[in-house]
Amino acid sequence: MSDPSGDPLGALDPAGRAALGKVLQLLATERASVSSVVDERAWRVHVADSLTGLELPELRAASRIADVGAGAGFPGLALAVALPDAQVDLIESVGRKCEFMRRAIEAAGIANATVLGLRSEDWAAGDGRETYEAVTARAVGRLSTLAELASPLLKQGGVLVAWKGRRDADEEAQLDRAAESLAMAPEAILDVGDRAGSKHRHLHLIRKSGPTPTDLPRRPGVAKNRPRG
Repeated sequence: MSDPSGDPLGALDPAGRAALGKVLQLLATERASVSSVVDERAWRVHVADSLTGLELPELRAASRIADVGAGAGFPGLALAVALPDAQVDLIESVGRKCEFMRRAIEAAGIANATVLGLRSEDWAAGDGRETYEAVTARAVGRLSTLAELASPLLKQGGVLVAWKGRRDADEEAQLDRAAESLAMAPEAILDVGDRAGSKHRHLHLIRKSGPTPTDLPRRPGVAKNRPRG
């Protein structure tokens, strides 16, 4: 697994490197706009950055993971390759991104990853409710918004792992104020900037601290437009 003092890419065996190499090759030739980084930097910016999440034992131990706002498939595809015993659901509402991820999964043979082309709120209101041990989100939104989206997806005691850049005191305070109403308790912040795709990268670990609030999920888009806290 990823070593806090080493290279996150060390979590991959040769087969895993080959699989993710196919994903990055497809990304480099993709005409639809799914990522702004498609050159040789992609191994560090996408893959190594994603694999820093393995430094959190809660994520390594999860048997079912939801990647919210999966975009081009990171961190979800990288985690699926590194954690072959886990089921990773990639939740994305933008059609072109879903199609890219489906083609990438097929090309790379990633059997434990599934693309769900819908809003996370709709999934959490139905079959996805309280299904996951871990939710991941990379460059998706404010912490309070991510905590609200994750809460109804998570089993009690499950965790949200949020990939963020520079620490923002106002954003963290907003999450603190919203924590009780979301049943999501901030627990740890890990600085991984020296081994991730961004020198300012931080991972926020937020734990589901109680039953899902009865008013969650709210309607799609409300958590982003009117975040709590």
